[in-house]
Formats: sequence, structure tokens, C-alpha cells
Amino acid sequence: MTRAPLLIALTLLVLVSVPSTAQRDKRKRTATEGQPNEMRLREAEFFFTEGEKFFMLEDYTKALIFFQRVVELNPDNPTVHYKIAEILSKSTKEDDLERAGLSIENALRLEKKNKYFYLLASNIFSSLNNFQKAAQSLETMMKEIKGTEEYLFELAAIYQYDKKPEDAIKVYNRAEAMMGINEVSSLQKQKIFLELGKTDEAIAEGEKLLAAFPDEERYVMGFAETLAQKGQQKKAIEAIERYVGTHPQAGPIKILLAGLYRESGQEKKAQGLLVAAFADPSIDVSSKVIVLSTYTTQISQSRARKFSDPDLESFALKLFDNLKKNYPDEPNVHIVGGDLYLNLKRNREAEKEYLNAIQRGSASFEAWQNLLTLEAESNKFDSLIFHSEQGLEIFPNQAILYYFNGYGHIRKGHYREAASSLEQAKKLSSGNPAMLNEVNGMLGDAYNGTKEYAKSDKAYDEALAFNPNNDYVLNNYSYYLALRKENLEKAERMAATAIKNQPENSSFLDTYAWVLYHRGKYRDARKVMEKALALPDASYTHYEHYGDILFQLGDVDGAVKQWEKARSLTSQHDQIDKKIANRRVY
Repeated sequence: MTRAPLLIALTLLVLVSVPSTAQRDKRKRTATEGQPNEMRLREAEFFFTEGEKFFMLEDYTKALIFFQRVVELNPDNPTVHYKIAEILSKSTKEDDLERAGLSIENALRLEKKNKYFYLLASNIFSSLNNFQKAAQSLETMMKEIKGTEEYLFELAAIYQYDKKPEDAIKVYNRAEAMMGINEVSSLQKQKIFLELGKTDEAIAEGEKLLAAFPDEERYVMGFAETLAQKGQQKKAIEAIERYVGTHPQAGPIKILLAGLYRESGQEKKAQGLLVAAFADPSIDVSSKVIVLSTYTTQISQSRARKFSDPDLESFALKLFDNLKKNYPDEPNVHIVGGDLYLNLKRNREAEKEYLNAIQRGSASFEAWQNLLTLEAESNKFDSLIFHSEQGLEIFPNQAILYYFNGYGHIRKGHYREAASSLEQAKKLSSGNPAMLNEVNGMLGDAYNGTKEYAKSDKAYDEALAFNPNNDYVLNNYSYYLALRKENLEKAERMAATAIKNQPENSSFLDTYAWVLYHRGKYRDARKVMEKALALPDASYTHYEHYGDILFQLGDVDGAVKQWEKARSLTSQHDQIDKKIANRRVY
């Protein structure tokens, strides 16, 4: 810090003592004007070191402040311009990226032999969608710096982003000329040719890659898939058959070949190949599961069109038996088996396979949902409650699981537990009106069971507000109102609507007759009940109610006869025995 005054003094001394050299010194001073002196260089070096420290600590704001100070002291330092550009390039703001572009251009103006400068410039200009400058940066780099041809692939990609496919192809050809035929160039050129509609050129590229790497299975598979996508299944099959002929131990490619056989109508060939493929342990189980899934989908579509193919269905079952034998602990195997049985309407086997899947740790929500649906349909309410509770441990926010749990509890007469689960289902169904409607209908039943009639009526009313023709709600709501002898006029309207929608439903007819009975409309009730008794599924309840109606009409003998008929159809005798013994209604 004490040397600067000394230097000035020495300079003055020289100027006075040697006047003949004054002009020469003046020229020298002019030539060096604006250049940093030693002190400024040391100060710049200090600030650069501090900037690097904060850069390494990822405190880019402080690092930038120090680097900018370096530029003020030594604007001809290319590295500091590069560091400023590097920091600004981390931003997502366009203004910062523009400043980064200016900084990296300054760095390249001062230093033309540093490849990292060019690479950063290319990245910055790509971020600004200035692909022309991004490409130019790489082109210049490869001219200035030997051994940077490895970045030809990045250059080609930039031309692709810039929608200059022909330029990209030229660059890929340059890469091939230098490095030989390779995967990146060949596959990218195939892609570009296909996008340009040049199918023949794309196929030629694929054939060239296969010729260079005849033992590479994935190249053959990719080439065949490309051909198939362009409707050239025959060529695709030929390519794979040639490969399989020389590589008989090949595994996954046989799955692809079988798929192509199927698409071209050669089902027998496909099946023969799949039997061998399913017995091959080198082929991943997931590939086999996908194959069986395609058969399951085909069976589903056929049955939806009221058509079945017994041979195809038998083959699919054969494939599943093979999977189940070889992969007994694989959850996805049991899921695809459940799907297959479900489409074949073999619900009992489907239920078993879904249960196997979840017992083996399946996290497939569809598997849980399908299991619960099948258990509900088969009236396995204890299992339904148990498995829905298990499912809720994995999927605690799924309304349908609370719904199934509530349904199981209702059918078991656990009304409070049912109401609790259904209220949770309701909270989670706010965005699903149809689901909310179903939940409200069941909540009406649950709260009726707990004798919370105001809540029950509110839930039923909410369900009917969404769907006034919800026959299930119309029937239950009207029946429970009749039992309570409340709002009987409303109950009659609802019951009448239900049987208008379903005139052959014996339960609905019984409800309507029962409402009419409580309204004192015994003759009308008799007519409705006789329609119910004419149906094949009439139960003891129908006969007991019919006896009650006949009693109110004065036909005591007829009433006793119907009560005796009801008694023969149920084990619940106490109330009916009392009616028969005393020949009266209670």
C-alpha cells in the first residue's frame, strides 16, 4: 500500500531529469491507459476469490456482487464474465438470461479456446429459444477447439428444437462419419425421417443399424415396432423371425413376435410361441402379465358384443394357470387372473384371486375395490367389513371403501358403525354427486336403524333432491314412514312412484300396500298385495301383511289362512303364532 506514491515520485523524477525521452513516455502512457495497475489487479484477485467462495457455498447473490466488482477492476478477465454468466443462467427470469448472454459473449470475445464457455453459451441461448446462436456457439467451438466433436449430438438436438430437421440429419451424418454407425444417430434419424413422412429412409436407417449390430436384440425390437406402427407388419415379422432364427435363446422379442402374429391374424402361431415364452424363466413376469391382459381385454370386448370364443377363453385360462404355477407369490399374477375370471363371469374364482393378490401385498386399489364389490354381491358381510377396514389402512381417503364398510355394517344391523363410516364417505364424496346420492340413501337407512329419525329423513330428502326417481330411497323412505305412521300422504306418493318405475318388484308392491294399509285404504292395499303375491319371489312378509289386510276387511278366516302360510315360510314364529292363536292383528 506504500508503493504507489514512490512510483509517482520516480516517474516525475524521470520526466524532469530526462526531457529528451518525454515524448516516448507519453506514447507509452497512452498505450497503457485504462489497463489495471498492480494494485487493481491484486484487489480484483481478492474479490474473485471471495466470489468463488460464496459461489461454492451456493450463495449466488453475494458471489455475483464480488464478481461484478472484479469486472469493474479488471474488465478483460474472461473467467469472471463466464462466472457471472453461469450465475445468471441459473435464473428463470428472461432479463437475467439476457444478461447472462451478454456476459458469456464478453467471455468468448476475450477467450476463444475454452470449451466450457461455448457450452454455457449454447445452454443460455437455448434457454432463450435463440437456437441459431446456440447452434452457432457449438459450431464455433468445434472449429476452434480440437476434440470437441462429441458435442455433435447436442448440436443436432438444437437443430431439431429449432425445427431444422435437414440440418439435424446433416449433423448426425457428420457424427457417423467420425464415430461410425451408432445408436443415437441412427435412431434420431429414423425419428426425423418418420416425422417428415420419409418412411423408406427411416426403414433404411433401421436396416443399417441392424447390419452394424446384428446381435443387439433391442435394435431389432425397436425396428420391428417402427415397421408395425407404419402398417408394415409383414416386414416387422420377417425382421424378428430372422433374428430368432439365429438367436433361438432370445426371450422378450418372442413376446413381440407373438403380438405381431396376433395383429396379422396368425393366432395359432402366436399361441404356439406364447406357450414357449410363458415357460421361459428369462422372460420377465410383467411381460407375461401384459400379454394375458390383452387376452382379457379381447374377451371383455367380445362378450360386450354378445360373442364368446371358447377356444380363446380356454387358451387364456391356460396361460393364467401357467403364470399361477410359476409365480404363485406375484400379486399382479393374481390380479390379472381375477380380471380374467371376472370377464368370464366366474365371480367366485375372481373373488378368490383378488383376495390372493391383496394377501400378497398388492397396492392396486382396483383389486381391493373389485374384491369388496364381489363380497358385497355374494352377501359376505363379515368379510366385507374386515377387508374394507384393511383397505382403509392403505387407502384412508377413498370414499368407496367407507361406503362398502358402511354397507356391510348396515346389512349386519350395526347401524351406529354404519352411520360413522357413511358420514366419512359423505365427506370424501363432495365432488362426486352420484356417489353422494348413494351414500345419503344408505345414511337414511342407518339413522333409521339408530332411531335418529330427523337425520334419517334429512338424508333421504337429500338423496331424492339429487334423483327424485331413486327407487331404492323411495321404497325405504316410504316404508319407514309407514311404520312410524308419519307423513303417510308423502309416503304414499313416494311408494306409488317406486312401483310406477318398477311395477314387477314384489318388495316395492309390498311397501305400497303397507302404506295404503296404514292410511286405512284396505281395499286398495288388497289389490296391490295380490299383485305382489302373484310374483314368484313372494316371501313370508307378503303373506303376513296380506293376512293383516284381510283382517281389517273383516275376513278373519282368510287372514288366519294367510298367517299360517307365512308361518310355514319363516322361523320367526312368535308374532305370527300370537295372531293365529288369538285370530287378530297386533
